[in-house]
Amino acid sequence: MCSSMTEHATDYELVIRPKYGLLDLNWQELKEYRELLFFLALREIKIRYKQTIMGASWALLQPFFTMIVFTLIFGRLAQMPSDGIPYPIFSYSGLLLWTYFSNALSQSSNSLVDNAPLLSKVYMPRIFIPTAPCLSGLLDYGIAMSILAIMMVYYRFVPGISILLLPLIILLTFMLASGVGYWLSSICVKYRDVKFILPFFIQLLLFVSPVIYPANIVGENLQWLLYLNPLTGLISAHRACLLGHIPVDFVGLGISAVLTVVIFVSGILYLRSTEKYFADLI
Repeated sequence: MCSSMTEHATDYELVIRPKYGLLDLNWQELKEYRELLFFLALREIKIRYKQTIMGASWALLQPFFTMIVFTLIFGRLAQMPSDGIPYPIFSYSGLLLWTYFSNALSQSSNSLVDNAPLLSKVYMPRIFIPTAPCLSGLLDYGIAMSILAIMMVYYRFVPGISILLLPLIILLTFMLASGVGYWLSSICVKYRDVKFILPFFIQLLLFVSPVIYPANIVGENLQWLLYLNPLTGLISAHRACLLGHIPVDFVGLGISAVLTVVIFVSGILYLRSTEKYFADLI
């Protein structure tokens, strides 16, 4: 009888061990909690469109109306170059990826503070909380892609073999948004100024990213400055692989990939080094 009870008890044994390094992510634990990550992402989607009349249609309307405004101001009035293609589809193909990145970053950066009760009362891998908004934003990206598909038919654009790069570009953008989100969400726990700085930072980032203009608008001697922004290579490659109007700039994409991995890994390192203080500070 005692032996049976002992064997039964060991089935629910919890082992707590020290962390041996910053990159000791406990992959087994992440695998066991993976359903929670998708639950958090689903919750983000439900909260975003709760009690809205238009629902998920906002995922279409935001980039679409922004494209109209950009076309009137930058395409018609400012005569902004657009790689020799119609400005509406040029701007929308850039806005599609930019909108996903900016929304994911905005929600991810405030996620730890917004989920304070969950963070202080329930144990889970802390990294899931800022990752969930970046994951849920992929649904909006997919919905908004339907508008681009219609525009490609209207303007008669057919993607080439480079369309196979699209999953890689989306993955890198997800990693970039997550990496910056890890940094800012961890900082926001201690310094709430992030909430006030972030909108200005995102607005500024829009104008230093090739959303409303092509990356080659600046001279070759200054172009390296533009490529210090990881979004430069990602947005340019995203536009090129979808529309096929120019070859993909693999050098720019490679630079963005390296910078993205550095930001992603360093974000994980910083979040792990500060997560032990979250429950006390929040």
